[in-house]
Amino acid sequence: MFNFSKKDKKAPKNFKEVLALLKKLEDGFDNISQELEKIKEDNKLSIKKVGIVRFNPFAEVGGDQSFSIALLDGEDSGIVITSHYIREGNRVYGKPIKKGSSNYSLSAEEKEAINKAKSIENER
Repeated sequence: MFNFSKKDKKAPKNFKEVLALLKKLEDGFDNISQELEKIKEDNKLSIKKVGIVRFNPFAEVGGDQSFSIALLDGEDSGIVITSHYIREGNRVYGKPIKKGSSNYSLSAEEKEAINKAKSIENER
């Protein structure tokens, strides 16, 4: 890797040395470009979009203590997690999401969480 903050002690003395230095810089730039492309490719699979919806599924229980949260990558794939809170306990459900949809039926709140997550990209 190059350290651009330090100067070489000797400057190129002729055109051949200048060309060699430019070739070294070009090779370094190519390596950096390849590393950047690899980072960009790896980053596609990381969670980039999050959408959350709080709701009250049961009229007899007060407050919006239940929620659905969608965690999506750059290709709108990931998971949606729903937690239903009731006095007797809590139920948690997880469903895989692939390209914005699931093989499992989705509740209105889960669809809303997914749509909120997908809209984050448009806000940037």
